[in-house]
Amino acid sequence: MLTFNYVARDMSGQKLTGSIAANTRREALAKLTAQSLFPSQVTTDAPVAPAKTVRRVPAQLLSVMYGQLADLLRSGVPLLRALAMLQKQTKHQGLNTILDEVHHQVEEGATLADAMARFTNIFGEMPISMVRAGGEGGFLEEVLTRVAQFTETQDDIKRRTMGAVAYPLFLAFVGVLVVTVLIVFFVPKFEELFGRMRERGELPAATEWVLGISELVRHHGFWLLGGIVGLVLLVRQQMGTERGRLWWDRIRIHLPLAGPILLHLAVARFCRVLGTLLRNGVPIVRSLEISSDATANRVLTAAIREATENISAGQPLATPLAACGQFPDLVVEMIAVAEQANNLEAVLLDIADSMERRTWRRLELAVRLLEPIMLLMLAAVVLLVVIALLLPVLKMSSAL
Repeated sequence: MLTFNYVARDMSGQKLTGSIAANTRREALAKLTAQSLFPSQVTTDAPVAPAKTVRRVPAQLLSVMYGQLADLLRSGVPLLRALAMLQKQTKHQGLNTILDEVHHQVEEGATLADAMARFTNIFGEMPISMVRAGGEGGFLEEVLTRVAQFTETQDDIKRRTMGAVAYPLFLAFVGVLVVTVLIVFFVPKFEELFGRMRERGELPAATEWVLGISELVRHHGFWLLGGIVGLVLLVRQQMGTERGRLWWDRIRIHLPLAGPILLHLAVARFCRVLGTLLRNGVPIVRSLEISSDATANRVLTAAIREATENISAGQPLATPLAACGQFPDLVVEMIAVAEQANNLEAVLLDIADSMERRTWRRLELAVRLLEPIMLLMLAAVVLLVVIALLLPVLKMSSAL
């Protein structure tokens, strides 16, 4: 038997607090209802069994699950039965485990949002907050539909980003591989041929550099590789600290070509999450707390959290966003106008749509330029090695 603490109101509307003994939260709610009490909060200090570990569920499956749950609830199917139906039809083991746990928690009397909160790493804070607001406001079906659309949009953005950088990364890998093969296996074959010229100091500087790099790689390659691996591990260790992540996030948004693209995508994510939360009834302070993490950039996150403190003090949103200097002027102006017109959520979603369209056009252009640039760099390096090896041959032939 567990002890549940409750906050409730009686028939006259008077607020009451107390505790009640029950085996489950559902039983506690039933007992309070039998006493003509209307509970607004029922909690227990008993330890909660840890949620089962699920590493990852594809965003596409989550989007489909949200949409199907919304359709079932809209058709009049009770929540418990809808969760059971979804669990029965899903083939993904991780999602099946999650739905089973969520169904069990709801059956015990927890809300859908509280049950989902046990798997914050899978669902994310934004969908959970939206579901909580929808459950409290009585528009859960609409919220689930919007969460499904939002999840699908975010997954599409991620896939397009990975697809855009895949080919340039492949070119970079091939370039490094080709140059390494030339330096390690091809250049050493010319060392004996150029030996006498090297002793007399008649070897061209470019050839001397190429032979020196080849010798360094062949004789000290493992040390160089170890140094590179150590440097990567050191950077990763620093990136694991809050200071290192903040430093990297500050550098990312100031890179010459990629910086503006990354900044605009982060701002667009923030506007979309904030607009979606506000449209679904989440208070603005809580919405800012959630959407600040959606930027995936700690510089912007710090600026948004500072804006949250200012809003709590009664200031408009546009003022602290403009003061941080990271948000584009046009975005700040549109937010200021939207606050005056009292349609902030709609304007935020429009900003997100327009910024994503413009940013994707810039990203596609940058990728198109990046591919020939990397090909030219690879060709230039190979040409440099070939010219460095041909110069002594031409010099010897001219001497003869």
